[in-house]
Amino acid sequence: MCRQVFGFRLAMIALATPTALVNANDGLPTRLVGAAVVVTFMTSYVLFRDWERFGPLLLRHPSLLALDTLFGALLLIAAGPGSTLAYVSVCTPLLAGLVYGWRGAAVFASLQALLLLLIHAAQQNPAPGITESALLPGLCVIAGAVGSSLRNLMLRFGAATQALTTVQARLAVTEAVSAERARLAREMHDSVAKTLHGVALAADGLTTSTNADRMDPALVRHQAALVARSARRAAAESRELLADLRREADPDQATDVLVELAARTRDFSTRTGLPAVYRPTGAHAVPPVPPAVARQLLTIASEAMENAHRHASPTRVDVSAGVHGDLLRISVYDDGRGLPPGTTLEQLRRAGHFGLVGMVERAASVGARIRIGRGGHPQGTEVRLELPLAALTTSTA
Repeated sequence: MCRQVFGFRLAMIALATPTALVNANDGLPTRLVGAAVVVTFMTSYVLFRDWERFGPLLLRHPSLLALDTLFGALLLIAAGPGSTLAYVSVCTPLLAGLVYGWRGAAVFASLQALLLLLIHAAQQNPAPGITESALLPGLCVIAGAVGSSLRNLMLRFGAATQALTTVQARLAVTEAVSAERARLAREMHDSVAKTLHGVALAADGLTTSTNADRMDPALVRHQAALVARSARRAAAESRELLADLRREADPDQATDVLVELAARTRDFSTRTGLPAVYRPTGAHAVPPVPPAVARQLLTIASEAMENAHRHASPTRVDVSAGVHGDLLRISVYDDGRGLPPGTTLEQLRRAGHFGLVGMVERAASVGARIRIGRGGHPQGTEVRLELPLAALTTSTA
């Protein structure tokens, strides 16, 4: 706002200078008007251009503004209070109100008004009426009051903005905590909870077998091995989840998605007995992926393989990943029965099938596009995930 005051002052000086020079007497008065205009214009220009540098100086030393007021008085003496240059004097009390408040506005408005009245009284042909003589002093008082009011208004606006920022920060923290709780719940549901459910089912089967009238030792050993294997799997998933969460706290620990995806594909094939093959694609190396993003991508791929095994009855699963153009593309294809025609996410959500819905939500959380359907295959289902490489750069930064 103070910079704009000096901008207005520069504009007024530029507009009024030709008229003041034409109306000034020849000789010394014209030179005085020219010198006063140059000094006042240059001072105003310096303050307008480098207000951040000189503003604090003006705030600490009101005497500098008083010195500027004296230069303005010389300009009024040289050009005369009847000149349009006289309206430049209104800027001083306005600036004082903005910088120093109502006390500074009162002091400089009174000083400016006193100078104007003295210059009027010292004229050879003073204005005949008191109205013309008091016009500019009155404008100075009004300008000082306006500057002080604007200062108070801006201070209150700043306080309100700060309070609003504080409230927004608190709301952001609350939303972040809620989002983190929902994310942890989703992570537990998609990994450990499902495995523990399998452990419970296997344990129930073992209990039934041991309580039978004719216990089959081979069946009991098989079911006990299944319980032990499922329990170890749950423990491994818990350790994996904790390790991933710790890595997410340190964004410098990037993840090699291809290595992790290949390992998960091998583990899936070993655990389920379903042939699953991983192959890298693309002509370029995949850049390191931030842990938070990598966890979402790998969880989507793992969930796609698990869905194929549970629901599609496939004979094989093909997993591929690589960089294609400016996209990181991950594909999971199975040759099973595929999705029923016309299936939508809303139908799945209403039916309580949240696997595909969760995959879509995870993809959206990292800025990736996901397509679920046949793709270019005659049958089966392909889950294709495409993440712009620019999102990796942004997440790393």
